[in-house]
Amino acid sequence: MAAQGNDIIGSSGLPPFFRVANAEEVAIDAPENRRGDALRTCVRALSGFQKEALIRSAGTGDVWRLVSDEGPYLNGHDAAPCPLAFLSTGMAAGFMNEILALAARQKVTFRRLKLIQDNFYTMKGSMPKRTMVGGAENIELQVEIDCDFEDQALSEFLINAIAASPLNGLMQGRLESLFKLSRNGEGIPTGKVAEINAPLLPDPGDQFEIPRPVEDEPLLMEPVGPTPRKAVAKGTSTGGSSLTDEQDRRLNIGAVAELRGDGIKEIQQMQYSPYGTSFRFLSSEDGRAPDANTLISAGIGFCFMTQFGRFVSMLKLDLPDYRILQDTHFSLGGASGATGKPGEADPIETHVFLQTAENDDTAREMLDISEQTCFLHAFCRTDLKTRLKIIRI
Repeated sequence: MAAQGNDIIGSSGLPPFFRVANAEEVAIDAPENRRGDALRTCVRALSGFQKEALIRSAGTGDVWRLVSDEGPYLNGHDAAPCPLAFLSTGMAAGFMNEILALAARQKVTFRRLKLIQDNFYTMKGSMPKRTMVGGAENIELQVEIDCDFEDQALSEFLINAIAASPLNGLMQGRLESLFKLSRNGEGIPTGKVAEINAPLLPDPGDQFEIPRPVEDEPLLMEPVGPTPRKAVAKGTSTGGSSLTDEQDRRLNIGAVAELRGDGIKEIQQMQYSPYGTSFRFLSSEDGRAPDANTLISAGIGFCFMTQFGRFVSMLKLDLPDYRILQDTHFSLGGASGATGKPGEADPIETHVFLQTAENDDTAREMLDISEQTCFLHAFCRTDLKTRLKIIRI
C-alpha cells in the first residue's frame, strides 16, 4: 500500500534532529519550572503521519527540533523514528543518568554497563464503535554490568537508581492528563477529558519556520537497518495493520543503551512490533544531544498527534491542520539532582488546536478518542513497574 502524504522530512534538506541556534527568536517559552524541569513541546502535523516538534526546556535552556514518522504499519514513509521510540530512548537515557550519578556519589566504578529495555503497549477494540483503547504494560529492563558489588547490594543499588529517574513520576500512580481545545481559532469546552483550569495558550503554528540548526552539529539520529526479528504475542508487521477497524495488538519497542567514551549515550531503538526500522539516537544532558526529558516529552506529544491522524483517516473526517502545545513537569533526578528521592512528575497539560470543517461535538470527539487511544497518555494513567534482570559480564 502506498505511503500516505508526501515525505516532507526526507525532502526538507534539514537534519532531522538539531539544537536550535536562534532559540531566542522562537517565541515559545518554557512553562513555569515548578518541580525542577519544565518543558513546552509544540508539535505540528506535516503530511501523512509525519510530525515536527519544537521543545524548550526550563532546566537546560535549550530548544530542540525533532521529527517523527511511522513505518509501513501506518503507511508511513519511515523517514524518522516512531513516537514510541522517543519515550523508550528517553527512558533508557534517564535510567542511565541516575545509575551513573548514583555510582559517582557512592564512588563505585562500573567497568561495563549496558541497558537492554523493552516497553510494551496494547491496542484493543473497534474504532467505528469508538471502543478502541490504548494501554501500557510493565517495563522489562536488563542491566549488563561488570562491577565489584555483591549481588544483593547491586540489586538494591539499581532499584534505587531506577526509581530516582524523573520519568518515575509518570509511572507511579495514575495521572489523568489535562487538556484545552481550540477549533478554528476559538476555544471550546472539552468533552470527556479533564480540562486545564487555566486560559488557552496561543497557537504555536507560526513558529515552526523560524529555527535554524547549530552549525557543524554531529548526526544526532540515523536509521541503522532492519530491527532483528523477535516473536511478539499478538504482534503485527503487515502494511496498514495499525489502521484496521478492529484491533487486538501488542506493541514492543526496545532500546539498547551504552555510554560512549565522550560521555554521550548511544541508544538503538528496536521496532519489534509493529515491525519496522531501527534508529540510533544520541542523548546527553549537556547540550551536545537531546536530553532524556526532551526525548520523553517529544514522544508523548508525537504519540498523541498520531492518534488524531489515525482517527480522522479511519473515519474519513476533515482535519487538514492540527497542532498541540504540551507542558511536562519533572522533578530533578534523585541521584543526578541530589534530591535523594524517587522521581516525580505532574499530569501532562496539552492545548490542542484543530482546523476543521467538522462541528464542535466532532472536534471534542477527536480529542476524546485520541486521548483514549494514545499509548503514552495510557502510560501516564497506569501504575507501572520496571522488572529488573541483572546479567554480570
